[in-house]
Formats: sequence, C-alpha cells, structure tokens
Amino acid sequence: MRSQEPVVTPIGDGGFLRIRMSLAYDGGPFRGWAVQPGLRTVQGVLEEALELIARRPVRLTVAGRTDAGVHARGQVVHWDSTPDEWAKLGRGSAADAPSVLQRRLSGALARVLGDDGGAVVVRDVQVAAEGFDARFSALWRRYSYRIADDARLHDPLGRSLTLWHKKPLDVEAMNRGAALLLGLNDFRSYCKPREGATTVRELQRFDFDRGADGIITAHVQADAFCHNMVRALIGATLRVGEGMEPPPWLWERLLEKQRDARSVLAPAHPLVFEYVAYPDDAQLRARAEQTRALRD
Repeated sequence: MRSQEPVVTPIGDGGFLRIRMSLAYDGGPFRGWAVQPGLRTVQGVLEEALELIARRPVRLTVAGRTDAGVHARGQVVHWDSTPDEWAKLGRGSAADAPSVLQRRLSGALARVLGDDGGAVVVRDVQVAAEGFDARFSALWRRYSYRIADDARLHDPLGRSLTLWHKKPLDVEAMNRGAALLLGLNDFRSYCKPREGATTVRELQRFDFDRGADGIITAHVQADAFCHNMVRALIGATLRVGEGMEPPPWLWERLLEKQRDARSVLAPAHPLVFEYVAYPDDAQLRARAEQTRALRD
C-alpha cells in the first residue's frame, strides 16, 4: 500500500506549486544560460526537455545566469506547476513526482542534446518552500576559477577546466590586490552594465590559493554578480600577478567606474558556478522582497 502523500502548500497566486531544481552542466557546448534565438543555450535545452514532458511551454528562473562556455556544479532554477499537473508528472502521485520527473528529464535531455547528452544533469527536484525564488531569495553565489601558470602543470585531460597561463603568477600580490575590493562597492569598472540595472554589489570573498598540485584556484563570492563581473575581476588580477600592475591598481580601477583597453576578460572555460546559498525557509519570502527592492 502506498504511504499517505504529504500535504503540499500551494505557492503563489492561483494555487501554483513552485518546483525547485538543482543543476550541473558543462558550458562548452552552449552559448551561455539565457535563451537566444537560433543558438543553443542551457535554458533553451532544459525548457525544451521540460516541454516534452509537461506538454506545454515552461519558463525557468535561474539563480545566476552564466556566460558562454561557463560551467556549473551548483546551479538552481525554479518553475511553476499546478497541483494536478504535478501529480500527473509523478504518474498520479505528487509524492513520487520529484524522482519520476528527474528520471524522465534525464531521458528528455538526452533526446534534445543528442551527441552532447550528459552535458546537463538535473541533480535534484523538489517542491520549493513557500516564498522561494531561485534568483531573488539567494543570499550569495560562489564561483571558482583554475589557473596553471607553469607549462609543467598543463594537463591535456583538464584543459577544458583550466586556464593555461603563459607567465608565472605572484599569488601573494594577487591576494593583496583582491582584498582591497571586498565589501559593498560600485563595480561598474568590472562589468558590462545592463540598462536600468545597478552595478552595486557586495563582494564577500575574492582570493587565490595554490594547491599542492601547483594549480591556482580563485574563489569569488558575492550577493550577486553583474554581467562579466567575475571574468573581469580575474582578468584584472592576472595583470597584478604578472607584475604589470601593483596590487592597489585594482582599487584604483574600481574608483574610475569605467572600462577601457585594460579591461580584459579572463577566458570563460575555467569558470565554474559552484554554489548558491539561501536562508532558512521562513526567511525566503522576506529575502526575495528585500532583493527585489534593492535591484529596482
């Protein structure tokens, strides 16, 4: 006998359920996250796979849009469903819907992606807590970036996830400069502004460490990121690591609030969206409302 199904609280207007999914993907085959006409994107293939299953268009909201070639291990999205549809997706059982949908999405993604099957993996499916918004409820996002600054560290098997930098880097100098950028600042010099959007962000972590294997890993964490912000920060810090600029130059660039010929983006392929953090369930709605107010 099937165990009694849990009571699921409707989310949002009209009694919709909000479905939360965790993703991982290889960004190599895609032109970024967001849907673009005529181009293959992560959002595009995932929405196509969901449409095959739900038999209707599905629009996803993502925690953090990634650029072309950028990967993810801990991406989070949401979409809305009716209770009846959710039960049907679970073969008649709302309790079974998460595991059934995850399994069916694996097959649908393989059909949509063809030779790139496996480039997108849905790691978890669940009904979200009340007030959850994948984008606006987030407290912070974290990225990593791998760098090999010695030809002896160049591993052909890891080249798709590691920058092969041609010159040795001074990690200590890079960290001195990076530390100057922490806190709440206007990062206009380090991003591509979007019309009507703020470029003020709280950079909570920005540091580099050299592992026992000699590979340098950058860790970048903020409440949110502007377009190209992480790659611009790393690109500028590489100039400091090479000795082209002193560490205080990173702060001086911040104060200029403009981009010029020295505004170079680091290559996209070593960048990985690692994790997005959310508050306790009771604080999800308040956090979303607060973030919307700040972004507006």
